[in-house]
Amino acid sequence: MTDFAALLPRIEHLLDRLDTPAAAPGLDWKNVRAARWSAQAGGLKPILHPQRAALKDLLAIDEQKQRVDANTRQFVASRPANNVLLSGARGCGKSSLVKAVHAKYAAKGLRLIEVDKAGLPSLPDLFELLADADYRFIVFIDDLTFAEHEAGYASLKAALDGSLAGPSDNVLIYATSNRRHLMPEYMAENLETKHLGGEVHPGEATEEKVSLSDRFGLWVSFHGMDQETYLAIARHWAERLGATPDETFERAALQWSLGRGARNGRVAWQFARDWAGKQ
Repeated sequence: MTDFAALLPRIEHLLDRLDTPAAAPGLDWKNVRAARWSAQAGGLKPILHPQRAALKDLLAIDEQKQRVDANTRQFVASRPANNVLLSGARGCGKSSLVKAVHAKYAAKGLRLIEVDKAGLPSLPDLFELLADADYRFIVFIDDLTFAEHEAGYASLKAALDGSLAGPSDNVLIYATSNRRHLMPEYMAENLETKHLGGEVHPGEATEEKVSLSDRFGLWVSFHGMDQETYLAIARHWAERLGATPDETFERAALQWSLGRGARNGRVAWQFARDWAGKQ
């Protein structure tokens, strides 16, 4: 019994070590320009062939390009910059814009790390890994939405503003979403609104949903496009892919958009690929 009692502290120490995940090995950021964060899979995994986009190929979003590019340029130059929420119509270039500014500034030390919702609770661990690196990092969260009471919601709020384990000065968060406030909004929540002395006071449910998007310093909105813009984008991509639009091009492009039930940059790109492939 005495020998067993002496072994107990050593057994407990061993169990503590097994419960604590090993620190993820650092990546060679000189050669790795993009990575994926997965706490479950052991930390940072390099993306060897990241998708590339060029700002000049993103049409009809000039104002959005200017705002995100300016913010990213400030960040790369070690000047103050904001976390960014890109929200609005689907297929209009939100994710492509993040990839394009990364491609533009990668040679100047900008690195992109993709994080999914499952990785949000472990953001403090990621920030700790990046704090001492001699590079600038954009933590990219794509297509972000939350259901009611989802765990990652509070984690992201704390990461953006409010946690002692927040990002260092060399890290920004860029997120895209089809929802401005990142969560579903219900008519019943409007009934909580109060009118006091002529002022409108939203209910607690509404305030809670707005509180996350408010923590992004820069909001960039994307909107649906008209037919003329859609056709111009389709023509641009067809020519970039080496095809020559003829007199049947516009009719075919419009039929394609009707079949997809949408008219946006993504649908234009998909049609152009189909058109160029057939030619």
